[in-house]
Amino acid sequence: MITTARRRAPPNLSGITKARLEAFSDGVLAIVITLLAIELRPPEVDPGQTLAGALWEQWPSYLAYLLAFAQIGVIWLNHHRLFNQVRVVDGKLLLLNLNLLMWITLIPFPTALVAEHLRDGGEATRTAVAVFSATLFVTSIGFTALYAWITHDDRLVHSLPPRHAVVAARIRFGLGLAAYGLAVGLALLAPYAALAIHAVSAGYYAFDQAALDASGRVDREGVA
Repeated sequence: MITTARRRAPPNLSGITKARLEAFSDGVLAIVITLLAIELRPPEVDPGQTLAGALWEQWPSYLAYLLAFAQIGVIWLNHHRLFNQVRVVDGKLLLLNLNLLMWITLIPFPTALVAEHLRDGGEATRTAVAVFSATLFVTSIGFTALYAWITHDDRLVHSLPPRHAVVAARIRFGLGLAAYGLAVGLALLAPYAALAIHAVSAGYYAFDQAALDASGRVDREGVA
């Protein structure tokens, strides 16, 4: 007698569907990115000053916007890549995702601090960049915790990658956390060097991290 095996529908572990979680997360990220853009305002042109000159004087705002947008953009890309492989949402995954979103929604505040005080020099610049760096550091911790929970067993995903691949990805996360932590300390000594670390980190996590693909192998396309 021949029987046909059918995969059972994933159990509803939390009462929240994966689609609803993704829609909520995408909405939060879209709002945060919009808030970043709202902070870019037309400059006040002083008598005898050209508009081009006034626009140029706002370069800290443009730099802060680009760095923050890059970080949030990478989070969105990799959140999408990771959740492509999630089958079902449990309570801890919900809480870890909310924890990540909590820190993401805070990013516009330190971004505004950097835009306002980057040219000041001295204590104000160091503090602004340190707050920005610390916010990205705890955000990175939040994403690492989310990834670790999703890949801790095969209940939540279609199939897990090989154990050695998961370990390698977590090592990369550790290196990233070390870089963000270094940026926090470096901000108090060399703020521009700390910002450079964030720019490099965004590029790295956009293109060179490990993500789950549909076959359960490890993909080189990235989870931040």
